[in-house]
Amino acid sequence: MELLIKETAKLIKQSKFTIAFTGAGISVESGVPPFRGEHGLWNKYDPKVLDLGYFNENGAECWQYIREIFYDFFADAKPNKAHEVLAEMEKHTLLNAVITQNIDNLHFEAGSRTVYEFHGNSKKLKCRKCGRIYEAAEIDMSTIPPLCIDDGEILKPDFIFFGEGIPQEAYDNSFEAAEAAEVCLIIGSTGEVTPASFVPRTAKQQGATIIEINPEETLFTRQITDIHLKGKASDVLEKLAAHLF
Repeated sequence: MELLIKETAKLIKQSKFTIAFTGAGISVESGVPPFRGEHGLWNKYDPKVLDLGYFNENGAECWQYIREIFYDFFADAKPNKAHEVLAEMEKHTLLNAVITQNIDNLHFEAGSRTVYEFHGNSKKLKCRKCGRIYEAAEIDMSTIPPLCIDDGEILKPDFIFFGEGIPQEAYDNSFEAAEAAEVCLIIGSTGEVTPASFVPRTAKQQGATIIEINPEETLFTRQITDIHLKGKASDVLEKLAAHLF
């Protein structure tokens, strides 16, 4: 592992453009459960509560579960060492962009600034009638569903529901970064969710070296990964940081 860590650090230092592609695994250590897998949220909740069509018809019912999952259950999650190392890499110009599938805002809270949120952000709510954006922290969640103060419309969390398209700006920025990348770090993503999983695949097609950080093998491992650093994201990134800064 130590030799692989040193090799990875050397590749990052030599790279003119490096990106990190992050999934649920990077935030698990912060107390944010994944949606899929053995301990995933979909083992406890019905995914239909995040289906756009169902939400349009049953917004008040969906909000009962949305509040519990996103604003009661893990609203107080804090960035962990993995988020912090990525932010530090950006400050040292060793990382050009973070492309994340996560909606928890932890990359921003850790200090990263060039972050493309492929699936949106749970910390904001949006009125789909007038377009007004609210900070979730400013909303009184004791009364649900939360309503727009301008027109009374039920607010929707500003992340992607099933049946909803990826925000165009995040999509474009993500794939432009992938095409420019010389090194792509995959951290905590299993590669099961499309079209997000096409981002590191695009980087690979354009000649990038793919470094995967994950405790287990994933759909990426045998298909596009060049170096697999097995372990928890915080542990591996902390060891990597020792050779970068």
